[in-house]
Amino acid sequence: MIPLFIFYSYLVISVGVYGAASNKNIFLLAGQSNMSGRGGVVNLTWDGYIPRQSASNPAILRLAANLTWVTAVEPIHKDIDVLKVCGVGPGMAFANSLLRKAPRIGVVGLVPCAIGGTNISQWARGGELYNQMMRRAAVAVNGGGIIRGLLWYQGESDTLTLEDAKAYKSRLHQFFMDVRNDLHIPHLPLVQVALASVSGNYTNMVREAQLGMKLVNLGTVDAMGLPVQEPERLHLTTPAQVSLGKMLTNAFLRICNSKS
Repeated sequence: MIPLFIFYSYLVISVGVYGAASNKNIFLLAGQSNMSGRGGVVNLTWDGYIPRQSASNPAILRLAANLTWVTAVEPIHKDIDVLKVCGVGPGMAFANSLLRKAPRIGVVGLVPCAIGGTNISQWARGGELYNQMMRRAAVAVNGGGIIRGLLWYQGESDTLTLEDAKAYKSRLHQFFMDVRNDLHIPHLPLVQVALASVSGNYTNMVREAQLGMKLVNLGTVDAMGLPVQEPERLHLTTPAQVSLGKMLTNAFLRICNSKS
């Protein structure tokens, strides 16, 4: 495990277990359906099961669609990805895992922004999805706290055509750079997920782009091999989302250790 004093020194936080709401450690969650969360969703119905690793916690808040902070409860994208049925995603498991590994960090503020079925081109700077994410990020910071990282899981939609797959790496790189520039955090920790499922004919090309991305303070989690739901074999199961959340935590902490 990463020495906790290193993580604390990076966060520059000395609050108690829950801390003050104004000292939130803010994480943006963006991408498409597997970040939004489809764990437990079968035949357009969520089974309602929330594992203990994704349970609510007084130290975990969520920026709701109406731009107010509320206690985070799965599905945390339910009022964001409104055209789809949302279930369990990786965000709550990430936050709970982070609090277990570093229990003195204070409040974790999750800012859900993911929208199912979206292409990387739809997240380009100036587009609706990008602008909405930036608006929510600005509100989150104004409410007190610091943006600590971006969790990104997207790419299934870009495996369907050769054109999109070829352009994926450059588009993703530009997206990451634009986010850092517009947030004025040049070394913002980024944790991306390499695709877990074979979506289109060019899945391997997109995965190669993800796994080959090299940026300072970028961590890449390879989700291939995590269980996916039958029969569509596209979305992660609830247990897989829990595992992914823990993997995201470990990747983020490795970045923090490297920064220190």
